Amino acid sequence: MPANSVPTKSLPAKTTIADSTAAKKSSFKWSTLIIHLIFILITLSMLVPLALVIIVSLTDENSILHHGYRMIPDKFSFAAYEYFFKSPDAILRAYGVTIFVAVVGTVLSLILTSSMGYTLSRRDYGLVRPTSFYVFFTMLFGGGLVPFYILVTQYLHLKDTIWALIVPGMLSPFYVLIMKGFMSKIPFEIIESAKVEGAREWRIFVQLILPLSKPSLATLGLFIMFNYWNEWFNALLFIDNERLVPLQLLLVRTMNSLDFITSRPEFALVMSNFNLANFPKTAAKFAIAIMSAGPMLLVFPFFQRFFVKGLTVGAIKG
Repeated sequence: MPANSVPTKSLPAKTTIADSTAAKKSSFKWSTLIIHLIFILITLSMLVPLALVIIVSLTDENSILHHGYRMIPDKFSFAAYEYFFKSPDAILRAYGVTIFVAVVGTVLSLILTSSMGYTLSRRDYGLVRPTSFYVFFTMLFGGGLVPFYILVTQYLHLKDTIWALIVPGMLSPFYVLIMKGFMSKIPFEIIESAKVEGAREWRIFVQLILPLSKPSLATLGLFIMFNYWNEWFNALLFIDNERLVPLQLLLVRTMNSLDFITSRPEFALVMSNFNLANFPKTAAKFAIAIMSAGPMLLVFPFFQRFFVKGLTVGAIKG
């Protein structure tokens, strides 16, 4: 060995793939597996009923009567959908009424809700406390069904009009308070800076506040649209004109009485092709449930990113 050579220490062996795999296995947590299993069960508890409704709507009526509801039916049948879509006037008209009410009602409701929420969020508004209490008070106490009916029919004169389905749900105090809480987090200095630049109140609200409030507007808009889409009680109270019957009321009537379907003139041409003894009564109920819920299932994914962001607004400080 040379005299000037320096003894070196032996380097540790490199970590092998087997060692890294063993380390990963050792770091496995049973709690993570349990949490994943819980969420899988929750997901299945939501998807299985929906899948069952779809399958039952496509099941032969005799198979339902003999074997009950099954995920794998003995015989598939499109008789329920065939019945409705051979004479689609009532269904399409109900779809049109419901879509119009949901879209127009959501837009008008967001305008009123955001305007009132913005007003209550302004620190320079002198009547914030009494106005907020008035809004909150309406959440605790209601006038009752009879005064509500008298107000809509005799004072507002909305009986048998499409507006009877829109106006009663245009402003919700709960949504106003949610909007107020979101807009209160917008720094007031932004509004003051806009005023210094010469912007008026309307321009500040439209060009500054509303763009900053997109997550909350999308979240509340989704809730409001769901409320309008699923609303049927106001139609039951105020609508006698068959051309203004929304889809959900048609669903309620269909589920409550088969006589309502058989008495409709729109279905008279089709009824001759069906034996009432073999009429797909159960499958028809599930079919119209799918037809009523389907559009909302398609709309939700487009609002999902705003929905999640709107729910988490304010959860992180900074």
